Amino acid sequence: MLRSLGCNPLRGHKIVPFYPNAGFRHWRSSCEALQTASRQSFASWTGNASQDELMIKDECILVDESDAVTGHASKYDSHRFVDGQPHGLLHRAFSVFLFDDQDRLLLQQRAASKITFPEVWTNTCCSHPLHGYSPTEVDTPKDVASGQVPGTKRAARRKLEHELGIPPHQIPLDRLQYLTRLHYCAGDTDVSGKPTGWGEQEMDYILFIRAQVDLKPNPEEVMDTRYVTQAELAEMMDPASGLRWSPWFRIIATHFLPGWWHGLEAACSGSGGHQDLASIHRLG
Repeated sequence: MLRSLGCNPLRGHKIVPFYPNAGFRHWRSSCEALQTASRQSFASWTGNASQDELMIKDECILVDESDAVTGHASKYDSHRFVDGQPHGLLHRAFSVFLFDDQDRLLLQQRAASKITFPEVWTNTCCSHPLHGYSPTEVDTPKDVASGQVPGTKRAARRKLEHELGIPPHQIPLDRLQYLTRLHYCAGDTDVSGKPTGWGEQEMDYILFIRAQVDLKPNPEEVMDTRYVTQAELAEMMDPASGLRWSPWFRIIATHFLPGWWHGLEAACSGSGGHQDLASIHRLG
């Protein structure tokens, strides 16, 4: 554990609503109507939908601070930072770091339509394993202790295809390397610093892979992509660049990424002491 967990807002960030010509109350009532009238069964849910449908129909895996599964809740409920739930609901997530054969990291800029942290730059893919999928995306304590995390890896491959159009055969599950877990919390704010009522509190599984992939980004999810060297990333993250970054990526880039990137061959193979399967690093 590096330091005590807090819940820090991302200052100067503007949320783009689902319905640009309507207020939050209208959006919320629309979501609640959708939740009541059109929720599909888990067995038939494929994940192919609009952003508002995904917020209602995707069921995050809820955990406690030791990463023990406690239940499940919609993405909408999991990410609300409101009275009575000021830090959202702690749930599992993953962050994929994909490198090419030149050791460049693939970054993405999140789409403007994203409810949490739209338009920010971040690592290759950041999302959630979900409750209700078959085969399951819910990893057991044994899965985590072994470092295999098959459910999280299946979720990562699913979202790499959904967000970036990467064909599944280009992401062999046995080449996705699980390194460690982070527990962080970050609320989002608008450009004036006012809380938006959204944020993230996640148990984030870090996955590394080196692969040559074909990209066809989904504009509902991704605004831009870029392969970068370590030096190019440092330039992009300089405050003078004016670029905005996801809070989880800033944490990882500050505390972990330089060492992992320096030993990339070992990190992508799970050797060289880069794996830390037992720890949960609490930051944010």
